[in-house]
Amino acid sequence: MLSLPGEEARERFFAELLPRMCLNRYYVAEGVRIYSQETWRQVTHTEGRHLVEKYIESVQSYYIEQSKADNHAVREAACACIAELGSKVNSDMVRKHVPALLEALLVCFNDDSWPVRDAACLACGNFIFCFPEESHPYMEQLYPLFFANLSDVIPSVRQGAAASLANIVRTYGQEAIEKVVEKIKRGLAGVEQQTDTTEKYGGLEKGGSTFGVAKRVRDNDPDLHSNQTMYSCGSLAPKMRAGGCMDHMHRRLPEAWETGDGCIYLLAELSSIPACHQKVFDQLPALAKASSLKHYHQHHVFLESICKQLPIIAKSIGKQMFKRHLEAFIDPIFYALVCDNALDSSAASCCLTELSKLLGSSILRARVENHNPTYLSALDANTFIAPY
Repeated sequence: MLSLPGEEARERFFAELLPRMCLNRYYVAEGVRIYSQETWRQVTHTEGRHLVEKYIESVQSYYIEQSKADNHAVREAACACIAELGSKVNSDMVRKHVPALLEALLVCFNDDSWPVRDAACLACGNFIFCFPEESHPYMEQLYPLFFANLSDVIPSVRQGAAASLANIVRTYGQEAIEKVVEKIKRGLAGVEQQTDTTEKYGGLEKGGSTFGVAKRVRDNDPDLHSNQTMYSCGSLAPKMRAGGCMDHMHRRLPEAWETGDGCIYLLAELSSIPACHQKVFDQLPALAKASSLKHYHQHHVFLESICKQLPIIAKSIGKQMFKRHLEAFIDPIFYALVCDNALDSSAASCCLTELSKLLGSSILRARVENHNPTYLSALDANTFIAPY
């Protein structure tokens, strides 16, 4: 392209080449991605957005075509490119193509590959925020898909769904708030129904000396290592058959705690929306109750999410509102702080540090002392050492 004499000679090939160059900028392989980004810069200079708008027919058609590709990494890149059209290109140029692009994203939303589902989810949230009127007819189809991603077995997919649902709330206001809050209520309440994993491995005597044996029994359980997702050696993303967009054989049903974990991220996202502050505040007792449950093996993951997101919620809704429910979270935080799980302990340490900055160290210490004086030694130790 650069060897051709002048811009006019190059533009003869733009309709065919620009869409392909655009898509490769988001390809999962780092070498391809970086090379393509540099090629794009050299060819388009500072006119990339203008050229995409000029050749929008070719661009959107190619993106839709590649969203059906056999390669899951290509489908993922296509979803990212479609999201880019909504956020970076003149909306008037994209508007008439929104239905076709959303239809393509709906198919990708049911993909076998979780990176594709995640990219489709983020793209849909972006499109809804940028094109609320054009997207509204698709909401009945999209809500179940967003909620399914909120319960996905992959944590980053749950986080992406939470961010997208927050965009929906920003776009549609009260109409969306009621649906989303109802999902949070059911999700947090459902953690109590999580299967007690000790029942499956309960044939051992209780006691610290049997912990290693119990762990080995669980780790060597064939059910944990059979019929699981296969991974591609080229991209570290799930390896899927060609197509597979409507075949869910590679996806297991979510656990109740995973749905609750997604609701934690959703509460944190909603807390950044002023209109949702009261709704988030009203859910804090349910969140505290869910954080106190320890009857299932993965409760450490759930606690880690709470410790990471609680300071975000507290800062967003304001310390005056948050302090009314602070005591309800003290036991779970200190349980995580002193437990053997390093990720939990680190997250709890950072959580206490952030809450101390927000509320004031003396106020936090007084609240902890009033709730349980035996926690003071751990709190003081955390104050004088850096988080893990």
